[in-house]
Amino acid sequence: MADHAHNLAADFSVSRGRPIGVSTRGTTNRNRLRRCDRWMSHEPRVLQVLRRADRPLALDVGYGASDTTTVEWAQRLRTLRPDISVTGLEITPERVLPPRDGVTFELGGFELAGHRPHLVRAFNVLRQYDVEQVLPAWRTVASRLAPGGVFVEGTCDELGRRGSWLLIDAGGPISLTLAWDPFDVERPSDVAARLPKVLIHRNVPGEPVHDLLTAADRAWEYAAGWAPHGPRARWREARRILAESGVPLTAIRRPVRDCLLTVPWSVVAPADHTVDW
Repeated sequence: MADHAHNLAADFSVSRGRPIGVSTRGTTNRNRLRRCDRWMSHEPRVLQVLRRADRPLALDVGYGASDTTTVEWAQRLRTLRPDISVTGLEITPERVLPPRDGVTFELGGFELAGHRPHLVRAFNVLRQYDVEQVLPAWRTVASRLAPGGVFVEGTCDELGRRGSWLLIDAGGPISLTLAWDPFDVERPSDVAARLPKVLIHRNVPGEPVHDLLTAADRAWEYAAGWAPHGPRARWREARRILAESGVPLTAIRRPVRDCLLTVPWSVVAPADHTVDW
């Protein structure tokens, strides 16, 4: 990954109109990003910016070698705004595809190909970069958002059963969400391997994200009496215990099939302030 970091640093310092970023593996699977897509469809900041936009635009940065997850995202977003425009951006010219199902594809990276979108998604992209390049990438995207726009940056496993993502706007990170298939994990901290790049190496004692995962595991153990009712019921009780312990969880506004945990960025921000905006 050292070569990737070197190339990315050069691109961020002097882009000269070129796409900003480096080519990634590009692998994906159908429905891989469904948990994040479902979350977005009920996230107040996402709903607010899409509803207020005259001509809403969403960009999928680094969609990879297949258009599958971008087209799926477009279909889900159109349940919120039927008139939304969706464009996939890829830094590898050979991966730029013809239009499909009302979705267009262009050459581009974190500079957003000159667009000013209301919503940006970049999944499983920065995971393949060096951690020092995360903040420059966030700032580059955030500086190009339409007023009130938001950026969702995250990672998940190959089948989308475990994932996490950050909601970011022009002022910096807003929240962290962890999401997992109720039947795929033994305890909440199993999701740690899919933390965003900026946090994945912070899951050690003394770091806030480690404290959060430890508290979630403890609440899960306290909720063991709910296990006969299934993992969803047990997690609902664990969430209640976690909230009563003082963790500022974001309320879930609808019945969900996923296990979800959303907290303000301040709860998990690195202890050494290296990711301060």
